[in-house]
Amino acid sequence: MSDLVKRLRGRGWRMTAQRRVVAEVLDGEHVHLTADEVLARATARLPEVSRATVYNTLGELVALGEVVEVTTDGRAKRYDPNAHRPHQHLVCSGCGEIRDVHPAGDPLAGLAASERFGFTVVRADVIYRGLCPACADAADDGADAAP
Repeated sequence: MSDLVKRLRGRGWRMTAQRRVVAEVLDGEHVHLTADEVLARATARLPEVSRATVYNTLGELVALGEVVEVTTDGRAKRYDPNAHRPHQHLVCSGCGEIRDVHPAGDPLAGLAASERFGFTVVRADVIYRGLCPACADAADDGADAAP
């Protein structure tokens, strides 16, 4: 049984076959699927699951705090089941791949009191950007081909 399914059962969430398949598709580390990717994987496992059920289930999971919506650079929303362990994201500027990272230290410590403008800051969302190995290799291959 997946970690997400266990957490949902522990909350007493009604686990239909359709909801279960959505939760199973989202399970794992470094999972950041779009709603359409969740739909495709869910229908591969359970063909009768509908688009509306997938979208509604994702909305419920976000509202419950069991899944986090991640949006980067105007790309489609992605759904991250790693909602209970503090982490940041590493995003490839080429292909959009997202990885969970756990940097050392408190990201709030980097914001001086003079820059908080009286806000009580409770969390920081940091996105690290770069090129994944595949995109970096492709960029290097393109540079090698230049005259």
